Amino acid sequence: MSASLTAPKRPAGRGPRILFYSHDTFGLGHLRRSRALAAAITSADPMASAMILTGSPVAGRFTFPNRVDHMRLPGVIKRADGSYASRTMGMSIEETTEMRAALIRSTAEQFDPDVLVVDKEPTGFRGELLPTLDLLQERGKARLVLGLRDVLDEPEVLRAEWDRKGALEAAERYYDEIWVYGLRSIYDPTAGLPLSPATQARMHWTGYLRRDLGEVGAPPEQPYVLITPGGGGDGAMMVDLALSAYERDPDLKPRALLVYGPFLSGDTRAAFEERVAKLKGRVTAVGFESQIETLFAGAQGVICMGGYNTFCEVLSFDKPAVIVPRTSPRLEQWIRASRAEELGLVAMLDETRDGWTPEAMIAAIRALEQQPSPSQAISDGLLDGLDYVTNRVTALLHQTPREAAE
Repeated sequence: MSASLTAPKRPAGRGPRILFYSHDTFGLGHLRRSRALAAAITSADPMASAMILTGSPVAGRFTFPNRVDHMRLPGVIKRADGSYASRTMGMSIEETTEMRAALIRSTAEQFDPDVLVVDKEPTGFRGELLPTLDLLQERGKARLVLGLRDVLDEPEVLRAEWDRKGALEAAERYYDEIWVYGLRSIYDPTAGLPLSPATQARMHWTGYLRRDLGEVGAPPEQPYVLITPGGGGDGAMMVDLALSAYERDPDLKPRALLVYGPFLSGDTRAAFEERVAKLKGRVTAVGFESQIETLFAGAQGVICMGGYNTFCEVLSFDKPAVIVPRTSPRLEQWIRASRAEELGLVAMLDETRDGWTPEAMIAAIRALEQQPSPSQAISDGLLDGLDYVTNRVTALLHQTPREAAE
């Protein structure tokens, strides 16, 4: 698996092209991570351009930097039983997956990337990425990278999932590098996976992905606590708990600013709106906020769930935070929050240990004012992810792809 140090020559005047794959069947995490990486890479290289393939239904609500574009793949939804269905009327999940696979392969063929960065799923949604991986490997030009967040799931659960999807074989066969967007000293998302020594040698621990602190707008009236369930699709419990705290304690301060997220809507949101109105300004609420950085920057503290991107925002804006992690369908958020609490980066409101009660939330909000900020416990390299990735891209552009495993 040796690699030459001489890169394939690009046509004159053609800058590097980076293709991102972000399956995004649910939530915002994969798209936001790919968007942050694309922005950093193109900012570091004025000749580079990036394309993001995403299944996110709200991709169009985001702004993208110059030389970064996106293409929306046909959407799918996850049912309560864990199965998937097409968002497209009259199409089965098999037909939708075939269409997505064809669009991904066609885009890769025409865009002709120098680097492909795949988020989380080595084979893509239902294996839809495999034809594109075969194409790019056969062409022998693009470097193939698998990007993993800091926590995926419990080791035994992850191994069973990767076995079922053929993900382990794909990681070994196709990918020139594996980037972990975290630190090994905090958590190893591949623990329990029987990766070969050769594949382990291709792993890079980048650090977390710092959020851009530039160009934040004027904050709302201060002080306030920011309450954010991320995308909001599974955040109703946390929002209900926070509202109950303000309803139970009329003297609870500071006021709260609630961001629902784009996936918290319908009757659930309408019921929350009624409760917010009765609190007469002690809690105010807004819908989806693609520029949530401004709200983070002005907050005294944060009440949030434990998704990767929200955690990066807490660290980047150095805000005291209480994480209320979900525990299903994955333990990912709980693992991240509990480890971060051990390190003194955040506090956690754990359902079993603390109880998800209004009284527990009241105590957590009151404690935010005296809670240390993450920077008081931060370690070297914790937020160096974007710089590390841009340096790796530069290095990859000066190498040819490794030979595929026999």
